[in-house]
Amino acid sequence: MSPAVPPSTSPDPDATPELIALDAAGTDVTPLYDMATIRRVEHAGLAATAPFTLMSRAGAAAAAWLQTWVPNGRILCLAGPGNNGGDALVAATRLHRAGRLVEAWLIGEADRLPADAARAWLEARAAGVPLLVLPDDSDTALPPWPTGCVAIVDGLLGIGLNRPASGNLARWIDHLNASHLPVFALDIPSGLFADTGAGQPAVRARRTLTFLAAKPGLLTLDGRDCAGDIDISPLGLEYPPAEHPMAVVNQPPGFAHSLPRREHSDNKGSFGSLAVIGGNHGMTGAPLLGARAALHLGAGRVHVGFLAQPAPVIDPVQPELMLHALAELAIDSMSAIVVGPGMGNGAPARKHLAHLIDICANATPAIPLVLDADALNLLAADSTLAQQLVDSGIDHVMTPHPLEAARLLGSGVADVQRNRLEAAATLAARWQATVVLKGSGTIIASADDAPPAINPTGNAALSTAGTGDVLAGMIGALLAQGMPIVSATRAAVWIHGRAADRLVASGTGPAGMTASELCLPARAIFNSLLQGGAT
Repeated sequence: MSPAVPPSTSPDPDATPELIALDAAGTDVTPLYDMATIRRVEHAGLAATAPFTLMSRAGAAAAAWLQTWVPNGRILCLAGPGNNGGDALVAATRLHRAGRLVEAWLIGEADRLPADAARAWLEARAAGVPLLVLPDDSDTALPPWPTGCVAIVDGLLGIGLNRPASGNLARWIDHLNASHLPVFALDIPSGLFADTGAGQPAVRARRTLTFLAAKPGLLTLDGRDCAGDIDISPLGLEYPPAEHPMAVVNQPPGFAHSLPRREHSDNKGSFGSLAVIGGNHGMTGAPLLGARAALHLGAGRVHVGFLAQPAPVIDPVQPELMLHALAELAIDSMSAIVVGPGMGNGAPARKHLAHLIDICANATPAIPLVLDADALNLLAADSTLAQQLVDSGIDHVMTPHPLEAARLLGSGVADVQRNRLEAAATLAARWQATVVLKGSGTIIASADDAPPAINPTGNAALSTAGTGDVLAGMIGALLAQGMPIVSATRAAVWIHGRAADRLVASGTGPAGMTASELCLPARAIFNSLLQGGAT
C-alpha cells in the first residue's frame, strides 16, 4: 500500500487516479472498514469537495483501471439506479472520449436518478456515448449482450445493500453471471454484503475496484469468489482513512517482525520442542501430518504422542519425528503442544485433554496449546472441561471450521457464516483464545482489542482431508520457536494458504492436491520470509 494520500478539495480531470492493488504479500497491512465507517468518510469527502467531485474521480479511476485490464473490444457498462450506476456512466464517458468502444445500459429511469448520477447521465449523452435505457421491470425479457463485447462493468448496486438482491436486479445478476464474459465490478460486486461477504445472489467478478478503502466482505465467505482481484481507489481523500478499521488483511508486515531469526550459533534446542497429540485407533495419520508440517516450519524437535496402542514406532516418511505412546511423552518438557488431530471423542480422550491442560498450566513457564479437531469437539460437549481451559489462563489457539465453531458457540453453522467476523470475535472473547475461524477468508481473532485479521491466501485446494492438521502443526511449530501467539497464528495461516496458492499456480490442484504436499512449498515460503525476500 502507498503512504497516506492528503485530501484534495478540487477535481483535476487530467490527473492520473491513484490505484492501489490489494496484494496478499503487500508491504503494508491493509485496513478494512465497515459500511458505517465508509459512509462517514464519504460524507466528509462530499462536504469538503465541490458537487460531483467524488463521482467524477470514481469514474476517472474506473476508466483508467479498465484501460489497464480490459483488452481492445467493446466494453458494456451496466448502470443501476443509484450512484454506483453514476460511477459506471462517468467511466463510460471517459472511455468513449479516449477512443474505446463502449456503451452503457441504464437499468431504471433516467429522470429518477440521484443528482450526481443524473449529471453523469447527461454528460454521457452529451459526449455521444451509445446509451440504452432498460426498464426496472421483472416481466420484460433481458436483452442479449452486445456483439463483440469483451467485458462488462458492474455498476448495478453499491455497498448499501442490507438484504439479498431480489426482483429485477437479481435477474440482472444472474444474467451477468451466465454471460461467461469477464466482469469488472465497481466498489463491490453487486449483491455482495460489504460487511460480511454474504452474497446470494451476487455478481462473480474477475476484478473489483473498491472506492475510498477496502471492505471486509470482499475477502471472506462469498467475497473471494465474487470480488476476484481487488484494487483500491482513495478518490483523492486521505488514505488510509483516519478511522478505526473493522479488520485488517493478514499480510506479512503484521507478523514478519516476530519471525524466529536464525544465527550460526543456534542449535536444535534454540527452536523449541513441539508435541502433537492425538492419533486414536484408525486416525494415526492426522497427528503425523501436523508433525511433519511442524518440522518443515522449523521446530527444533517434534514429538508425536499417540492415544492408539501400540503406538507406531517410526514414521518412514519423516524418520526425524519422535513417536511415543502418550503416557510415555514428557509433556512438561515441551515448548508448545498441538492437541486434537485424530484424538477421538470418547472418555479416554476427554481424560487425556483435562490432564494435558493441567500440565500446561502448571509448567514453568506455562506451555501454549493449539486446540484442533477433536479437542474442540470435546470442549464444546463438556462445560466442566471448557471452564477448566478458560480458568487455566494458558495461551491457546483454537482452530475451528464453521461446524466446530457453531458447536463451541452453541449456535448453528448458518449463524456463524452470517457474520464470520462477529463469530470469530465472540469465540475469542468467550474462550479467551486466539481463534482461527477457517473457511474462505479465514479469520484470526484475539481476545484483546486488536482488530481481527482476514487471510487473503489459500484456495479451494485446501478443501481436502488433513489440511487442518497441517495448519495446526504449523502454528505449533512457530509457537515452539518462541513467536508471540497472535503473530505465530497469523504467520502460519498466511504461509499455509500461500503454499496452496503456489501449488495451484504450478499445476498441482486445486483438485487432487493432498495435505502432505503443502510442506515443501511452506518451507520455501517460510525461509523466504526469514530472509526478507519475495514470497
